[in-house]
Amino acid sequence: MMNGNRKYNFNSGPATLPDEVLQEAAAAVLNYKGTGISILEMGHRSKEYDAINDESRELVKELCGLNNDYEVLWMQGGGRLQFCMIPMNFLAENDTAGYIDSGHWAADALETAMHYGKVQILSSTRLHKYDRLPEWPSAISKELAYVHFTTNNTIYGTQYKHDPHCPVPLIADMSSDIFYAKRDYSRYAMFYAVAQKNLGPAGATVVVVHKDMLGRIKRDLPAMLNYKAHADKNSVLNTPPVFAVYVTLLMLRWMKAKGLETIEKENKHKAQILYNEIDRNSLFEGTVQQTADRSLMNACFVAKDKEHETHFLKFCEERDITGIKGHRLVGGFRAALYNGISVHAVEHLVAAMQEFENLNK
Repeated sequence: MMNGNRKYNFNSGPATLPDEVLQEAAAAVLNYKGTGISILEMGHRSKEYDAINDESRELVKELCGLNNDYEVLWMQGGGRLQFCMIPMNFLAENDTAGYIDSGHWAADALETAMHYGKVQILSSTRLHKYDRLPEWPSAISKELAYVHFTTNNTIYGTQYKHDPHCPVPLIADMSSDIFYAKRDYSRYAMFYAVAQKNLGPAGATVVVVHKDMLGRIKRDLPAMLNYKAHADKNSVLNTPPVFAVYVTLLMLRWMKAKGLETIEKENKHKAQILYNEIDRNSLFEGTVQQTADRSLMNACFVAKDKEHETHFLKFCEERDITGIKGHRLVGGFRAALYNGISVHAVEHLVAAMQEFENLNK
């Protein structure tokens, strides 16, 4: 185990957090900065939380290279609430929005949008069971209210690694690969990410939205479902998930100190190590048809002999490796390679794969 008592945790979410982040968070649970109270007890309108809220939102913009033309919101409800709020706010009943259908969550987002307006599926690989990325559409109508896509597909292990140009507002679900590398966030009118992948613990969702979008809100909505209302209240429209935001702040500090260039280099190295072994190992094979589409965040693979799946999962658990069972929709294996996963952890998984192969030749 890591540090004598931690497993190698490849869960796709909630996911591994760095040791130093966990240690600082644990100390704050007992006594936050000498205040004599736990972070779990902290008032959300206290000066201490104001500082956490302000610093976390500024760090998001700094890491994204964005200026004050963008609002950073901390919200609850996960990605599914964003699937609802995006069309609620930006899609009138007679408008049409464009969606890229690249996987389970992308499909969920577009199907949710159909409750509020018209949806045009611009590209899809559903008929291929999402084993590859849809091609980016060569022409996008300027009449669309916005275009939505998912940058990384956790269940199927595919990832868009470019930031596309778009003639209409571009909205991205970056839940599982935000801050995996440097990217041009200024191309997006809005992007969002649930925190339990690269960004922190479950319970908080970050929404980054250009201020121009707040003037495009189509409906008269209750405040809790209105992005502008949340922006006007600095993400404290209601009681925020204080602890989740605090741990996310610790992650943001950790990523800033490490640097996105270093994080990107490590993420590419981790993915190369694991994919090389998947391709080499006689017992396993990858599930993504085009190697260029392979995700740097979620490596999906299967056993060539179905009977090996249960045995390999047990084999890994005996070696303190957990969280590699594939999603129930597809089976097989899935190893999350998020920012909190070390190179050493990936090397340990690869060593287990090699040992398993030697025992089953």
